[in-house]
Amino acid sequence: MEAFHDFLKLLDSFLGGNALFPFILLGTGLFFTIFLGFPQIRYFKHAWKVVTGKFDTEDSPGDTSHFRALTTALSGTVGTGNISGVAFAIFLGGPAALFWMWATAFFGMTTKFVEVTLSHKYRDKTEDGTMAGGPMYYMDKRLNMKWLAVAFAIATVISSFGTGNLPQSNGIATSIEETFGFEPWIVGSVLGILLALVILGGIHRIAAVTSKIVPFMAVIYLIGALAVIFANLGNIVPSFVSIFSDLFTGSAATGGFLGASIAYAFNRGVNRGLFSNEAGQGSAPIAHAAAKTKEPVSEGMVSILEPFIDTILICTITGLVILSSGVWKEKHVNVFERSSLEIVAGNYAENDEQDRDNLYRYLNHIDGSSVEKYNGEIQVVSGVAVSGGFTIIHARSLAEDVVFTVGTDEDLYTGTLKVVDGGFIKDNLVLTGKSLVHSARLTTIAFTKGYFGEFGQYIVSIGLLLFAFSTAIAWSYYGDRAMTYLLGARSIMPYRVVYVAGFVWASFSDTELVWTLASVAIVVMTLPNLFGILMLSKEMKSSVKDYWVRFNKENKS
Repeated sequence: MEAFHDFLKLLDSFLGGNALFPFILLGTGLFFTIFLGFPQIRYFKHAWKVVTGKFDTEDSPGDTSHFRALTTALSGTVGTGNISGVAFAIFLGGPAALFWMWATAFFGMTTKFVEVTLSHKYRDKTEDGTMAGGPMYYMDKRLNMKWLAVAFAIATVISSFGTGNLPQSNGIATSIEETFGFEPWIVGSVLGILLALVILGGIHRIAAVTSKIVPFMAVIYLIGALAVIFANLGNIVPSFVSIFSDLFTGSAATGGFLGASIAYAFNRGVNRGLFSNEAGQGSAPIAHAAAKTKEPVSEGMVSILEPFIDTILICTITGLVILSSGVWKEKHVNVFERSSLEIVAGNYAENDEQDRDNLYRYLNHIDGSSVEKYNGEIQVVSGVAVSGGFTIIHARSLAEDVVFTVGTDEDLYTGTLKVVDGGFIKDNLVLTGKSLVHSARLTTIAFTKGYFGEFGQYIVSIGLLLFAFSTAIAWSYYGDRAMTYLLGARSIMPYRVVYVAGFVWASFSDTELVWTLASVAIVVMTLPNLFGILMLSKEMKSSVKDYWVRFNKENKS
């Protein structure tokens, strides 16, 4: 698995971690925002009216209502990205990462408007009578690029696991284990059975379930978050100040946090923002294709609401909980993940300014660091290292009070450990100690810093369970629509079986490995879609113009 993770990290460095990707994503949103005259602002009020069914007609083709299409799409976006993803972005890039999540959402509102409109315009009715849509249909039917449509559909299937399945299951299992102590594989197995029962019912059952889960889970989460925010009200203004001040300077080292550069915060913030709201990824158009309407543009307007609700509202609330509580810069006792663990040569101390600067450059990939990976041996007696010449880094922080154990019984280790290129060779070795934490665990700890105290962690666990489970449901639909396009309706059932199996497996897999896979999967799906909508920019503009002509004519009469 470590070798596979190293391969994924290499891919991510060329894709999601590439310095150009955030500029491509934000640049596309900026282009359409200007080209279409800021539709995310001008059409915002109209979008709410469409969602409420004010302009619906009974004879409109489709499988579900505007509201249910919106909640299905929202269930696909409101997931671990809102709980784990925000925490992961702040953990990597500091407070400034939240700003770049906002920027991704603002411009993403326009990007989503465009991709949903074009995909809805070229949707198809399948053999079983249901609607199927998504970027692969406009790529095929309008651009005449069958090869691009096939590539996108394959990427959608991959991303259904990398975005909507594996991270969701892993996030749920991590949070439930942290709060209730249940083994991850048990959690994954039980939820896997429930997932199978829901997705076998197709879009009608999926839409019915998500339309109930989404509003309910949002209320629960909001109550818990506000309890933390009001309990730490004095830290809210400083939190906002840090978001904007760090934007131009990078985040300085504070507590166990060793700092983040401007470039690192930008890259990780945009990447996590995309994971959260999926604007430009091409996933939401698949859900919106089922909406009952003759007007693709009106459905596109409905989708404008998604990044606003998902990122500008929910992610901001999560971010303020984490920043105001201060837990993002605190070390906590945890079991070290091998993929987040690194042994470097030399003895480094947090209270030494030169050491911190050296480590800051190393972690943020800035020239001038003399830090090197450790190669050698470590002597351990009764679980404690007794030799020197090395420093243990876990979760981008200097580890403290490290205890070495082996096996499932966690016996204290005594012996010599060999380290090659900063990693341990011994497979069954387990390290426990104090370090920074990230993802669902960070948010869970933050929720205990409010009026509900330790009970706050249950709100995160329940919220994450509902958020992530609904995301897995929605993404199973995206994947089966892609499979329908590629191989026909007969391929749906085998896909669903594999999808459920993947959900169970991810519950007990390495968290960082899962997130790295998610980062890669997002990009391979996003780039073809951005290319496609840019190719149809003129058609998009004329479609919007024609819509308003028809709308004004019908409403005057």
